[in-house]
Amino acid sequence: MNEHQGPRPVWESGALPTERFREIPADVLAVIEARTGPVLKAEPVSGGLNSEIAARVHTSTGTVFIKGLRQDHRRVWTQKREADINPHVRDLAPALLWRAEDAGWDLIAFEDIQGRHADYAPGSPHIPLVADTMTRLSAVQAPDIALRDMPDRMKDHTDTPELFAGNTLLHTDWFPTNVLITGGRAVLVDWAWASRGAPWIDPALWVVWLVKSGHTPAQADQWAARVPAWRTAPAEGVNAFAAATVSVWEQITDGDPEPWTLDMLMAARRWAAHRG
Repeated sequence: MNEHQGPRPVWESGALPTERFREIPADVLAVIEARTGPVLKAEPVSGGLNSEIAARVHTSTGTVFIKGLRQDHRRVWTQKREADINPHVRDLAPALLWRAEDAGWDLIAFEDIQGRHADYAPGSPHIPLVADTMTRLSAVQAPDIALRDMPDRMKDHTDTPELFAGNTLLHTDWFPTNVLITGGRAVLVDWAWASRGAPWIDPALWVVWLVKSGHTPAQADQWAARVPAWRTAPAEGVNAFAAATVSVWEQITDGDPEPWTLDMLMAARRWAAHRG
């Protein structure tokens, strides 16, 4: 859920060849070009990405989106997580093209999808598209790969983590930059925090974003109800999750919080109060 500002531009028109990719190390560029052919241009992508390298790379044969972390980075495991999940979410996410572990880097390349980041504000035409994608995701069973369970993730924030158990594949990070609107549908990116749990948990996490974006808790609940799994969710479980979500955002904002995290804490508290 952390914002990431991303690197500054890696290419400028008219730059010398040795300068054009100064933000992509030469050894990384060599790894990329071994798979794509000569790189003509690289455009950085920022916002919501926990990567040291995040760029749209143009070659003579097309464009790919590259994410990369050093192999000794503490979150390098997220690269494998995304690669392992991708075959199971091909109709919900950009397709993985290749993964390379070379020159001290872990790189993953996806098909390039042009789209707008989702707008969760009241009246946004994106909201029903997100609900439709969430409905499809809620029917996907968690694959047999390394995934954290939601009871384990939330055990420090509730006395009843068992209420969040299930075998559904969850995205869990509904930051608007992780949802691309393209071709009349919502496509999900950045699956690093995917987990296993009850099918109503993604809608519950989305509700807090909707409240933060200007919806009342009741309106947010109504949008979540577009997802069938939400309509059959046990009230005890949802209420416990609402309270646990407040605890999560209290932990995130403890210390030196950013303004948006304080907004999320306020939204979580409003929703929990609404749930009673």
